[in-house]
Order: sequence, then structure tokens, then C-alpha cells
Amino acid sequence: MTRPPSPYLVPGFYDRALAEGRHRDIVGGRWEETGRLQLALLQAHGMRAHHRLLDIGAGALRLGCKAVPYLAPGQYHATDASRALMLRGREAELADPDRLPEGQLVEDAEFAFPGLPAHVDYLIAWGVFTHLPPEQTAQALARIAARWPAPRVILFTVFLAPKGQTGPVRQPDGVVTHPDRPPWHVTERALHIMAEVAGLAPTRQPDRLPRGQALFRA
Repeated sequence: MTRPPSPYLVPGFYDRALAEGRHRDIVGGRWEETGRLQLALLQAHGMRAHHRLLDIGAGALRLGCKAVPYLAPGQYHATDASRALMLRGREAELADPDRLPEGQLVEDAEFAFPGLPAHVDYLIAWGVFTHLPPEQTAQALARIAARWPAPRVILFTVFLAPKGQTGPVRQPDGVVTHPDRPPWHVTERALHIMAEVAGLAPTRQPDRLPRGQALFRA
């Protein structure tokens, strides 16, 4: 039996997690710390309340529950492989769920971005590509760039491996990443190649992130 490239693709994963009340746990933990950091980084890169944000792989709205109150009404949009997970976050984590219309939460496991606005100012994909093999990350970057040409700011995270690394890597926070199974890592050179093919120019940011992820702006 072929192992799914991501644990999130195991059949029944979301149903079991939601039934057990684990909507926070399955998006990587460090709920408050990471949500605050995501919003702070977006603000540091220039996002203001009037901008439109797309949260790719939003999960249970770890960022959304911080960004929705900050942004003007209607300016937060989100995608995830599980709409049920986003709806649980809307119900359980937003102080005012009515501020986020359900129609702005879009199920999208293929980076097809159905029904989303023609223009967004900021896109963030936090802890998304760490769960995907490199070929799917390359495809996602290409589809993002094709759907939303500049001007826009993309922030995304990956796990990096040293040049020439062929096996597992222990990241700064202790997470062990792999070239052939989740959590996935890539070399910085490989990431630049796939981004450049997509028409993006990524720049590594100096911020230290939870679990040793590296932040890039494109």
C-alpha cells in the first residue's frame, strides 16, 4: 500500500481529529505563539487592515482568529484541504464568527483556488510545504504565481537541508525532516530553482521560526 505524501491525506484523518476535539492540535501545536507570530510577520512586511489576505492551508484558523479582527471586514480569505476544519475554527476560535462569512473559507487540496478574489495583497502558506513533496511544492508555487501576478507579497515556510544532504536532517528545534517523506525538506538551491521556474524571486528572511522552519518572501 502506497503511503500518502502527507499525514493529512490519510483517509478519515480530519473526521477523527474533529470528532476528538483536536482541531488545534492537528495544525502543528503552539497555537497562540504561532498565530501571533504569523500576524506580526505579515504586519512587519507591510500588511495593514485595508489589505486583502489569503491564508493558504489555514487549518483551524490559527492565524485567522488573529487576522480577522485586525483586517477590515471581508479582507480575510482562507483555503485548506478540509473545509470542515476551517469551519470548526470559525465556530470555536473567532470571538465574532459573523465577521468571517463562510463563503470565504474555500476547500482546496489542489491549489486550484476556486472562487477566490482576482486580487489579493498578501498570501501566506505557513507549514504547508513542509507537508508536501518537492514536486507538489513546485506545482503550488507555479499556480500561486499564475493566479496572482505581481504586485503581491507571498510569505511561505519550508524546512531546509544543507547542500548535498541525502538523508534526514535534525532541524534547530529538534524536528527531524526527510527528503522522501513528511516532514519534508528541500535544499535552498532546489527551492530557488522551483520558485524561479514559477516566476517568483524568493528571499530568505532572518526570522527564527518555531520548529526550525525557514521563512521566505516572494
